[in-house]
Amino acid sequence: METMTIFQAIILGAVQGLTELLPISSSAHLNLIPWIWNWQISESFDVALHVGTLLAIVIMFFKDWIKLIIGGYNQVIHKKKTPEGRMFWYIVFATIPGGIIGFILDHFIGESLGSNVIVIACALIVMGIILYIVDKNAKSDIEYEDMNFKQTFLIGVSQALAFIPGVSRSGITITTGRMMGVSREGVAKYSFMLSTPIVFGAALLKLKDFVFSIPWLVGVIVSFVVGIFVIKFLFEFLKKGSFKVFAIYRVILGLAIIALYIIRM
Repeated sequence: METMTIFQAIILGAVQGLTELLPISSSAHLNLIPWIWNWQISESFDVALHVGTLLAIVIMFFKDWIKLIIGGYNQVIHKKKTPEGRMFWYIVFATIPGGIIGFILDHFIGESLGSNVIVIACALIVMGIILYIVDKNAKSDIEYEDMNFKQTFLIGVSQALAFIPGVSRSGITITTGRMMGVSREGVAKYSFMLSTPIVFGAALLKLKDFVFSIPWLVGVIVSFVVGIFVIKFLFEFLKKGSFKVFAIYRVILGLAIIALYIIRM
């Protein structure tokens, strides 16, 4: 039975919109907030919040997706090769292994990890350090439209590790892309595009469990609106900034959670 309040829906929707699209782990935050405030949050509501950020990505990259779909269709039916058609099939092939592996791992292990705040805190810290080191030392020679199959495929496979709360799907895909020399803006865009089929598939699988209610709707709307602003902010920020600030935030949050855990013992 859904016991979500409108206040909780607003808070969690805002948190989802902020954290899903930045490399700081939405799963960590959506597990930590109920732990801190002793809230009972259903898994279906978690997925519903992801629908909000999914809609934000689809709206912001709508023209890109239309071009990708048309390009992918033309490449198969009319044998007409275009950068958009190439990227469409790169995303398809990158989604399959990451989606399957991630689903299996999440199904058998993810639920137990989600309730372990120490695992979440450690994942936040370790991934934050790795993100910082990789981003600082990586080149930015490759733009989004110049990515090849190997790069897009490895980034797709890497997102399977997002079953560990605290790793972050965007965090691991951005780190993997930066490791291979993809520019900050390029890897951020690809990470967003790659998330679309994964989140859409998860929403379909959980559709039967959704409890449609006012709080449910409020959470989706808030995560959507906040997601729109976050996408705009991130691309503007990455024109001159780096992922350093997000890496530092991850480490500070992880240490704070460990401290709070010790205090509560």
